Amino acid sequence: MSKKVGLIVPYDYKLLSIAAILEVFETANKLFKGNDKPFEIMVFQSKEQIDQENLFGYKVNAIEGSNISLELILIPAFTTDNMSEMIHKNKNFIPWLKKQHQSGAELASFCTGAFLFAASGLLNEKLATTHVDACSAFTKAFPLVKLKSEETLTADGSLYTSGGSTSTFHLLILLIQKFCGNEIAVQIAKIFSIDLNRYKQSYFSTFRPNHLHNDNLVAMLQQKIENEYSTIVKLEEITKDIPTSARNMTRRFKQVTGIPPIEYLQNIRVESSKKYLEQTQLSISEIIEKTGYNDPKAFRKIFHKMVGMKPIEYREKFRVQ
Repeated sequence: MSKKVGLIVPYDYKLLSIAAILEVFETANKLFKGNDKPFEIMVFQSKEQIDQENLFGYKVNAIEGSNISLELILIPAFTTDNMSEMIHKNKNFIPWLKKQHQSGAELASFCTGAFLFAASGLLNEKLATTHVDACSAFTKAFPLVKLKSEETLTADGSLYTSGGSTSTFHLLILLIQKFCGNEIAVQIAKIFSIDLNRYKQSYFSTFRPNHLHNDNLVAMLQQKIENEYSTIVKLEEITKDIPTSARNMTRRFKQVTGIPPIEYLQNIRVESSKKYLEQTQLSISEIIEKTGYNDPKAFRKIFHKMVGMKPIEYREKFRVQ
């Protein structure tokens, strides 16, 4: 008997995410001969959203008043940067998701879909991941969730999440493997050219300094770090002109940016080294010198910890030809 799979189509959904999910599940169905398909795919929206009977070739079902019991629910990624607003617009899905889970449905979110998933409370004390660049905002919004920002996917009981972009396919493969077996999962991986050996997403991260605040002293230190990162030996050198104690500066800096000044400096240096690796033919030694490191061993250790691979591996993967 086919598994009943529900794809929600909320406000602000990302079309690419919807397309990837449907394409993989439809392909899995096509790999089975005859009428014995593994999945019965259904599309769900809130009643207030529905403006057509069919969407993406599927009949649209309203979540309000629905008595359909699903076995798997899929939550796509979102296009908006304002996740609080997105959650508010899609609040009608939350009680429905909780009810379906209580009835036995497994739930999976893709990329930033984890925000709506977490808003249901179902991920509290559970493992989860999301797009690597959204992890900081996610942690602040949902501190009870055990976020694994470096992972491409998580599975905690009947709850699944994936990281950004192509991590979607890794979670889809896992779900296909669970419901259809290893042979079909391998066929899907080959059809979509999915690298099954990619387990981390940290090397796709981009450090984006937060300048949207009103703390002038923090802004002053940020500017000094960003302008002088290649020559800084000790942070005390650039904080002595800032009219506050080092302890207070560290406290305020972490409160505003989310990280202490030393970690901010490391992020700025690593981002700079990534650009050199991507865009130049400079040797690793030259890059180490240009980014302010004196100890090659320390640079390689920090780079690997923050990026998830060695500098030479990063260059091979992301070098701009």
